[in-house]
Amino acid sequence: MRLFDTGAHEAARREETHPRMRKAPPCTRRQDHEAPAAIARDGWRFHHLGLPTTAPRPDEYYLASLDIHVAGFETSPFGVQWMRFGPNAPVHELVRRVPHLAFEVDDLDAAIEGRRLLGSVTSPSAGVRVAMIVDDGAPIELLEFAKQRKARHRAPRLERASGPTERGASGASGITVRRGRWTPPRGRV
Repeated sequence: MRLFDTGAHEAARREETHPRMRKAPPCTRRQDHEAPAAIARDGWRFHHLGLPTTAPRPDEYYLASLDIHVAGFETSPFGVQWMRFGPNAPVHELVRRVPHLAFEVDDLDAAIEGRRLLGSVTSPSAGVRVAMIVDDGAPIELLEFAKQRKARHRAPRLERASGPTERGASGASGITVRRGRWTPPRGRV
């Protein structure tokens, strides 16, 4: 008498051992005020929210090499990117139908270790490597930028000026924009 179906058992064993089929490690339940583990523990940085659409957008532009129309990324203060896929776009069906979150990672190979991939790692442009993974049925895009490109595109941060400063265009006093760490003016928190 069989206690379990060996076919199902064999499929489960393959899923656990095959590198492209393993699921992400389980995470603990987070509190309302805590960042997701991918950000807090793994150091991933939010890049954009990709929203598939079938309707043309007035500000979209066409990426011929990918057969995709995109809009919004450069102008959205929240990182919203609309995507309209052409029939030859080399994109998994899940990405065509379901919105995805995109994160910038320092080491793409380490980030995809043990995760289920949608397709293979690609390089859509010079200095960029991209992989799509799946988390609980949701597509997640991971982007790795070449080090020199990352340094060039790093956003400036606010930092206390080291001496007297004039009021800037925003009316702020005692704060200047520099690369580094922001500290509030003395006497204020």
